[in-house]
Amino acid sequence: MNYDGFLELVRQRRSVRSFKEDPIPDEQVDKIIEAARFAPSGFNLQPWEFVIVRDGELKNRIVQYIRDAVAVTWRMEAARESWQGVQPPAAPPPMGFASAPVFIITFGDVRTRDGLPMIHRYSEESWNRTFTSSLASAFIYMHLAATSLGLGSQWVSVITQPAVQCFIKQLLGIPAPFQIYDMMALGYPKMTPPPRLVRSREEMVHRDACGLDDFKNDAQVKDFIFRIRNPQVAR
Repeated sequence: MNYDGFLELVRQRRSVRSFKEDPIPDEQVDKIIEAARFAPSGFNLQPWEFVIVRDGELKNRIVQYIRDAVAVTWRMEAARESWQGVQPPAAPPPMGFASAPVFIITFGDVRTRDGLPMIHRYSEESWNRTFTSSLASAFIYMHLAATSLGLGSQWVSVITQPAVQCFIKQLLGIPAPFQIYDMMALGYPKMTPPPRLVRSREEMVHRDACGLDDFKNDAQVKDFIFRIRNPQVAR
């Protein structure tokens, strides 16, 4: 693949929030996991593990755990500052990912911490950064692989909330020394994601040195946040 082909793949990768119920062949799911196997990880410790969930009853229970958690977190959104624009509706959005035929839960083995150099092993900040970055690398490889196969995917990060993680670990038999990173909902897309605002390269790249004047001021940051949160509003 040349760079142009790769860049097009990156641009096509979008979060899909509505899925067809058509089943996905095992071979395609295997290809997504195969891509994750070759992701970079801190000191090559490869802490990742995966649970592929197809069973309808298990998926329904996972969705209910998430629905219960979102009901609480959604109420918190009412506390957002008014300058951020439109306030969220009283009820959370529908669980569009629930119809996806496959859930892939990515989690990490915290025991791999023992393989780190001692300077990282005995630093909570360094250890957590290395562990999380490794799992994130595998996870984005999976999303890119899904896009290359013509599949849609969604990050379902609410499963990292303590209650949801607790119930899912119990449901699926994930042992205590493992930490859930994220869940991918995977399926054939039922919708086309709307265009999204992407910052310009010139705005984010600083060459050799930078100073305060090279960054957004507070008003510009607020304006950017408003436009991200209110894409339908011209400003």
